[in-house]
Amino acid sequence: MKPVALIVDDEPDILELLDITLSRMEIDTKKATDLAQARTLLTKQTFDLCLTDMRLPDGNGIDLVKLISQNHPQLPVAVITAHGNMESAIQALKAGAFDFASKPIDLQMLRQLVRSALKLEHKGAAVRPDAAQPETQLLGQSKAIERIRAMILKLARSQAPVYISGESGTGKELAARLIHEQGPRADGEFTAVNCGAIPQELMESEFFGHAKGSFTGAVADKRGLFQQAEGGTLFLDEVADLPLQMQVKLLRAIQEKKVRPVGMQKEEPVDVRIISATHKNLAELVAQGEFRQDLFYRINVIELHIPALRERREDIALLAEHMLEQIARHNGLEKISVEKEALERLSQYDFPGNVRELENILERALTLCDGNRISSDDILLPESAGETPLAEQELPLESYLERMEREAIIRALDETRWNRTAAAKKLGISFRQLRYRLDKLGID
Repeated sequence: MKPVALIVDDEPDILELLDITLSRMEIDTKKATDLAQARTLLTKQTFDLCLTDMRLPDGNGIDLVKLISQNHPQLPVAVITAHGNMESAIQALKAGAFDFASKPIDLQMLRQLVRSALKLEHKGAAVRPDAAQPETQLLGQSKAIERIRAMILKLARSQAPVYISGESGTGKELAARLIHEQGPRADGEFTAVNCGAIPQELMESEFFGHAKGSFTGAVADKRGLFQQAEGGTLFLDEVADLPLQMQVKLLRAIQEKKVRPVGMQKEEPVDVRIISATHKNLAELVAQGEFRQDLFYRINVIELHIPALRERREDIALLAEHMLEQIARHNGLEKISVEKEALERLSQYDFPGNVRELENILERALTLCDGNRISSDDILLPESAGETPLAEQELPLESYLERMEREAIIRALDETRWNRTAAAKKLGISFRQLRYRLDKLGID
């Protein structure tokens, strides 16, 4: 059976254009010229897609978006806005629209929008919270994580830009990957970039690409991150680190859905979904003039806040067991067990480094434990280290714990005249575990 689309517009020329375009895509259409007709048609039959103009004689497109979101949540609806009216587009996305298109309508972009929407409709109820790949599962049984999983499912059904907030190490990139994997862009690329890791002078070339000979060192044409993510998702991690000059260019690329490679005169259309994240307070940076308000407004259409690990302590034991299973599997070790007292100790700790810190602590515990059983004594936490309190140090938490581990291993190696087998025995770990830690810490 052919898909059926509801198209709503009071301009005959636009209706005809949409009708012809969709017909050529083997999609049947039903037309409405106002909200009243659209409501009537929605009660009479099921649709696979809805395209509506923003301005209608008896209301606006956002009213229809809200009606569909409430009564037909599985029906993707896209809004057609006046050229340059980003405020209306953002309102529509916040109300639950799948996506938007601007006038004059770019038929190539319209066809891509329709294909994405139909792909989503085809997935339908088959998308489940556990449908992600094993390495991108969001583990936990707390109410906080259940809410995040439900929100991710909802966000996956939209093309709206998502801003993920939360402390360092909470799993913001994992959440972004889940939104990508459970949505209609799952077959496309998930391209992640740390905005703070790109040298400022190379930023425009990295994002938008460049033409051969456009600057010294440009020996060939290069595709940028936007082009690499075509048809997929571009994840902008630590977006707060973008310099103001680049923020202006990024805003234009997002609004126009086009990029101009360095050294090229012509813009190229790009079809990417933007998900951004940072551990910093973007609203504060906007107030301080360090982040553009218009860009913040554009990328923060929907916010997803990832809770800190201390806000979901009941998940710590489950996370610890899963991480140790992965560590054992990746390093060819036998199953690793954790004593009850060790888990209790972990659950009482605040984890300023969150999930990432938990993984580091467990890896260090594995280095120090007797055999494959982690006890409470193997859990090295800052307050039990017997050294300068963390708050009085200049070292970041991860570097601080790594230094402790490095010192323990080197001390054992010195005491055994660098006999690795004897040092492993002294540390109470296997030779394979010691070799893994030496390699990870770069100890030669």
